[in-house]
Amino acid sequence: MSDTLICTHVSKECPIELTTYGYRPNLGGNIFLAVFFGIAFITNIILGIRFRIRAYAIVLSLGCLAQVLGYIGRVGMYFEPFGAIPFQAQICCLIIGPAFNSAAVYLMLKHIVALFGAKWSVLQPKWYTIIFITADVVSLVLQALGGGITATADFRTDRDRIKMGNNIMMAGIAFQVVTLSIFAILATLFCVRRMRALTTYPLEGNSLQAWRTLRFRLFLGGLTTAFMAIYIRCVYRIAEMRGGWGNKLMREEIPFIIFESVMILSATLSQTILHPGYFFPWFVDQTPKLDAESSYTELSYVSGSRTGFDGSK
Repeated sequence: MSDTLICTHVSKECPIELTTYGYRPNLGGNIFLAVFFGIAFITNIILGIRFRIRAYAIVLSLGCLAQVLGYIGRVGMYFEPFGAIPFQAQICCLIIGPAFNSAAVYLMLKHIVALFGAKWSVLQPKWYTIIFITADVVSLVLQALGGGITATADFRTDRDRIKMGNNIMMAGIAFQVVTLSIFAILATLFCVRRMRALTTYPLEGNSLQAWRTLRFRLFLGGLTTAFMAIYIRCVYRIAEMRGGWGNKLMREEIPFIIFESVMILSATLSQTILHPGYFFPWFVDQTPKLDAESSYTELSYVSGSRTGFDGSK
């Protein structure tokens, strides 16, 4: 590792194998990913304004922005494999980015529960946001802290610092996996309880109308796809960092592309294309007609009394 620190460019004396990853990131693939997430960033801002769903738009846009910066960093690593700034940018931004995607998933469950009946839920709708967004923030802070410590460490002399940063990042991602697992359990319990109660308490009103629409079912499919993709990515990241910096898995780009890049691209694509502003038809009006030609500018839910949802709740 001592040779690595005095290298500024790839040469006979400083081969690419001496870099942390041991490869030059694929230029075309990383440019594509930076552009994709840039488009998704702009799209989510526009959709957030269009449908007035602020919280969802903010967290998903921040996630896209982190991905853009991360993949710009990897593009920079193609030209400067030994460059400190590109390396620091990609490790910090790509580590924390998916936490914002998971926050967007968490925001939706309380509205689904409120729509189909809070009485079958373990938690009241508001607690889903409070508990899981708080847990997501804790995960985000740990990952950012660990990434910052690792990215700024001296790879020649700060082996303990690097190990500490790596362990903190792993703790943050592991905490995110635990949070996602608990979320999945609670969501599954709600679905099972509601399905079992259908014979006694059939769907009616808004819940029945929403369930009959293809749009809403596609939205649920997109939400599930995003959840699974984020979960797979987090498990991969734990395996990748478990062996320490420069381990065999970390020095292979194909697993990274499949389990990091493709997974978060899939999650972001699902969350953007199947946007709740159009695909989750729940309205202030208690008796709307959900026809394919209609479009709506407000997403609302009812819990005891009528409450307008603007994404800030």
